[in-house]
Amino acid sequence: MPIAPLAMDSPAGQKVLASLLDRFQSSDSACGDAVREIIDRVRRQGDAALLDYIRRFDAPDLTPQGLRVSEAEVQAAFAQVPPDIQATLDRAIDRIQSFHEHEKEESWIVTREDGTVTGRLVRPVDSAGLYVPGGTGGKTPLVSSVLMNGIPARIAGVPRQVMITPPDKSGAVNPALVVAATKIGISEIYKAGSAWGIAALAYGTESIAAVDVIVGPGNQYVTEAKKQVAGRVRIDMIAGPSEVLILADETATPAFIAADLLAQAEHDPQALAMCITTSAPVAAAVVMELERQLPALGRAGIARTSLAARGVILIASSLDAAIDAANRLAAEHLELMIEAPFERLGQIRHAGAIFLGHHSPEATGDYFAGPNHVLPTMGTARFSSALGVETFIKKSSVISYSRQALLDDARHIEAIARLEGLDAHGGSVAQRVRQGR
Repeated sequence: MPIAPLAMDSPAGQKVLASLLDRFQSSDSACGDAVREIIDRVRRQGDAALLDYIRRFDAPDLTPQGLRVSEAEVQAAFAQVPPDIQATLDRAIDRIQSFHEHEKEESWIVTREDGTVTGRLVRPVDSAGLYVPGGTGGKTPLVSSVLMNGIPARIAGVPRQVMITPPDKSGAVNPALVVAATKIGISEIYKAGSAWGIAALAYGTESIAAVDVIVGPGNQYVTEAKKQVAGRVRIDMIAGPSEVLILADETATPAFIAADLLAQAEHDPQALAMCITTSAPVAAAVVMELERQLPALGRAGIARTSLAARGVILIASSLDAAIDAANRLAAEHLELMIEAPFERLGQIRHAGAIFLGHHSPEATGDYFAGPNHVLPTMGTARFSSALGVETFIKKSSVISYSRQALLDDARHIEAIARLEGLDAHGGSVAQRVRQGR
């Protein structure tokens, strides 16, 4: 098997741990230059450039009229998606909606006795763009990405949501994606992918009006494009390869651990599947289970490559040492397959999502539990959070002074203005004080 368990305290184990702690990846310069050229061309040429890229890389015969998914295509999609799949989507929508309702923020106002009013006004952005990857040429529709990105925007109150996704060679979008988007209120769906799709969302074209926020996963070109337009628009995050860290003690079931490592490894060759266990026998049994379960996977080749290149099994001297390592690693997904996991939850400081107990695989969070699956990767969970309703809102400060309040605060404001060498700042207060009204 490509993974050999290592003692975490050994020189080899410490070397592996050090490399994991330094796993943040920047895009290569060649990708950056290519994306910069794409964005500039779409910005300058609009639909002409957008359609040229789509025809070259995705759908050779796509027409300008076919860029947007039509009402006829929407109706056809609902006819093509089986009722049982639609029922599952409805249940997932209910779960995700219910969870994210708790994230809503309210505006607030505070009034002081001197008549000063201060507060914060919470408002949604005017528009949001959702990027959904093509999914193996449209054969594996990532409906969960539609729901996880679109539902929080709807709860935030964003009035205009746009979805873009690469078409297949015939110019079609997988009907399951269309159904998922329509069910959560997205009526603008465009057949555009990669960096040119992100450029269209950021700068706008004749067919696609620009948006304020861009969210959604993608390949290195999508990620680089989001990075380059960040600042002009808000983006959800700079995401790296997906990752899981499983903490396991002697009570863990090796077959469960192996199954969850494989679920991570099948994403792509760069996926990061990690396990830190306090039990050497469990570590050895996990290796055997990986060998047993791997051949049955449809994406066995990808999973094997991922495990060989990036798979990690470390044996910790204690659960406290394992938790300390987990906090330093700040993994996207953290599973606690340990006895009494809730008793240890308070020790966890950094993780994108935390899965407690032996029956909470990452897949529950990916699809159905309710919390968002768009999570910080590459250790950025130290300072960032899952995508949520707050991704689609902004907050404005509210300030109102009475005359008496300004008189009371004038000398303090003027003192700070003088200290900073900004005479006009102080003068704007002094003028009002001198007016006597």
